[in-house]
Amino acid sequence: MTEVRRVQSGSPWEEAFGFARAVQAGDRVVVGGTTSFKGDVLYGEGDPYEQTRVAIGNALEAMGELGVGAESVIRVRIFLTHARDVDEVGRAHKEVFDSVRPVMTMAVVSGFVDPRILVEVELEAFRGAPA
Repeated sequence: MTEVRRVQSGSPWEEAFGFARAVQAGDRVVVGGTTSFKGDVLYGEGDPYEQTRVAIGNALEAMGELGVGAESVIRVRIFLTHARDVDEVGRAHKEVFDSVRPVMTMAVVSGFVDPRILVEVELEAFRGAPA
């Protein structure tokens, strides 16, 4: 039987909605929708590049608690509220994952639970991925 481990980030939404930031099941590690909030503070308000940079960092921090890093990421999903922000969001993604080259989906959505959020990121990693 595969052990399942969960990581909580302290987000108030995790408690209110009953979810974990990251879950490991066997060699697979997934990180749910992650924004640029740290506690009650939204970093990069109005700045899609900065929000993406911080959101990816927050997601990688959760993965790090499970012993995997950016080199193990195989899939990235990025949701953003404005198509005009694609280049800035893509630039932030490339800075982290250029040498890794995971598959990536970028989708424009109508909004998030807090209207100041411009970007949300999901990551998926494989522990057996070569460095």
